[in-house]
Formats: sequence, C-alpha cells, structure tokens
Amino acid sequence: MTDIPTPRGRQTVTVLGATGSIGTSTLDVIARHPERYRLHALTASTRREALRDQCLVHRPAVAVLADERDAAWLRDELGRAGVATEVGSGEAALVEAAEASEVDVVMAAIVGAAGLLPTLAAVCAGKRVLLANKEALVMSGALFMEEVVRHKSLLLPIDSEHNAIYQCLPAEHRGRLNDIGVTQLLLTASGGPFRGWRAEQLAEITPAQACAHPNWSMGRKISVDSATLMNKGLELIEACWLFDARPEQIQVVVHPQSVIHSMAAYSDGSVIAQLGNPDMRTPIAYGLAWPERIDAGVEYLDLFSVARLDFEAPDEAVFPCLRLAREAMHAGGTAPALLNAANEVAVDAFLDGRLGFGDIARVVEAVLDACDVHPANELDAILHEDARARRVAMRQLTR
Repeated sequence: MTDIPTPRGRQTVTVLGATGSIGTSTLDVIARHPERYRLHALTASTRREALRDQCLVHRPAVAVLADERDAAWLRDELGRAGVATEVGSGEAALVEAAEASEVDVVMAAIVGAAGLLPTLAAVCAGKRVLLANKEALVMSGALFMEEVVRHKSLLLPIDSEHNAIYQCLPAEHRGRLNDIGVTQLLLTASGGPFRGWRAEQLAEITPAQACAHPNWSMGRKISVDSATLMNKGLELIEACWLFDARPEQIQVVVHPQSVIHSMAAYSDGSVIAQLGNPDMRTPIAYGLAWPERIDAGVEYLDLFSVARLDFEAPDEAVFPCLRLAREAMHAGGTAPALLNAANEVAVDAFLDGRLGFGDIARVVEAVLDACDVHPANELDAILHEDARARRVAMRQLTR
C-alpha cells in the first residue's frame, strides 16, 4: 500500500453498494461531516426502493442500479420528486461511477465477486479506495496489488480486522511485515452464532438462525460466512495480500466479545491490539479521514461493561471452511477465486432453502477437488475460472 498525501478541501465520494450495511453506515458518517464530504454516486444491485430513499435524502449526482428497468423506475421516482440525480444502469455505469474524474474516494462495499471490476477500476484511476469488498482481493490478489502500486492508489482496509491491523502497524512501513519485526498477525473472530456446537447439531440450522450474528449487524451473505467461518478464511487470504504475509504468519483467534478487532505480534514480544465497540462506522471513519480522526458516532468502549476478554482456537473439524480457505491460499493461482465462487453459490442455495448449512463446506471442497488451479495473472483468466467454479458448484447442488 502506498501512502500518499491527504487531499485538502471537501472530498467527493462514491459509495459502491450503498444500500448494504457498510453503505448505510458510510452515509451515516458522511452525513455527520458535510463540510468534509459530498457524494458523487450511490450504487445498488436490485434494492431500488432503498436507493430511492437514499437519493431523496443525500441528493447524489449519480445513482446506478444493475437493471435498466429498475433504473427507469428510479428515474421516474426521482423526477417526480424534483431530484436531479442522473440514473444509470449496468456494469459500465458502475465502473464509470468508480473512476469518474471528480471522485476522490471510493467506498468499495459491493458484496461478492460483483465488486471486483468497479473496485479495480477505482484503483486504476488512482482513487483513495476504502476496501470493504474482500472478494476483490481473494479473487485477484497479486494482480490487484500490482495495480495499486502502478497507479499510486491509496488502499485502506475497512473490514474491522484488517483495519485494526493497519492501525497496529507503523504508518511508514505498512505492507512490509518482515521489515518491521512483525512475526504474526492475529485475526480475531466472534465464532459466529454456532460457536461451541457439535457437527451433528448443524444439520437443521435455518437461514434465520445463521443470519442472527451475536455481535455485528451485517448482510445475509456475510452473516452466513461468519457462521461457517468462511468469512474468516476469506479475511485470512485478504490479509496475506494486504500485508505481504504468508498464511502461516496469520493466526485466527476466536474472541466472543468482539471488542479486540485484531492484533499484531512483534519480535520483541509486544502484541499491539486495536479495541472498540463492534460498529463498522469506526473503521469507515478511519478510512475516510486517514491520517486524521473524525467523529464516527460510535460510543466509547466501556471496559467495565465488557468485564472479561475470552479467547479460544477455532474448531476447524466442525467448521472446515477456514481450513479450505487456508489451503486455497497455499495452493495459490486461481484457487482462492474457485473457493470464493463455490462459496457464493453454496451460500445462495442455503439462503434459498436448497442446501443444508453443513453442506456449504462440502460443496466448496468438491469444487476445489474438481477444478484445476491455473495462474491468476490476467483478469480474463480469473473471471473465466470464477464462472467455471460456479458451473461446477451448481452441478454439485443437483446431487
């Protein structure tokens, strides 16, 4: 990651994935600082009513939806309300919103592989990119980080764990662990709603149970990933690319209270941690204002209320997705993209009631076993393997 001078004056922001939990939290932080930020574009996939409501409140210059029929509906709604927001649709409009010349900051909060192209476009346009779309790095880590360096983009991680690590490293040496005496990164995990359960108890889990995270308010897909520990596996892969770390340098630590967001261990025995209430507005505000600090609307952490901090090892026998992610990172090439694609298909099937919770990991492992790993040095090759893994995963569902 390249540190560049902080732009002066009011910053113009595009929010990719504005109607999700990260997007709405970003708008909350921005609204607290109208003197510092103004909106250029808000984008969503299909939630047109939610995007309409955001446009009525925040009045962005541009709004983008995936489908032109939804975009036409939004144009009519905003036109009747007297809102002059320009409405676009499709991938080209999404990319344009990310790379527009008037944009300084892009919040990349689209869930899943759909976020890769617009996030990469923002990087190639040299924007300050606030990365909440971990799948972009999981799918194309080496290529993505090369573009960050080539285009002098400032990449700031927004996932609470990676943002915490970023805060725990010296500013002048971020991204080069071996140069600063860091021996290990400790990624904390809440353990999800089924921490401590036995494998046989997972068979009858419903989507509603899996989405009921004990600490964080998140979207349905990431909530299921947290419950299977796949989210932590994807974060392990992301951390390897963000901080130039090897998989064996990253330890996952289950911490049920979710107030230590992650840690960095140094060769002198020091372990530096970042703590705070489980509220995504903290890392969002950090990314927006870095290297300064601004009010995020988050309460200070009350340690007396927390009272205790517990830690335990993850149970990879019951939750094998974490192991599968680590193995995919070791395999390299397109293996992480295959893992991510298979998981997206499996989680979607689970949320639709077409797959059992315990079968998510089995589908992912079957896809990894069935697909050869290829070099991941070209975007077209990565997208081709992503599509292939989805086809194989769909065939697994029919079995």
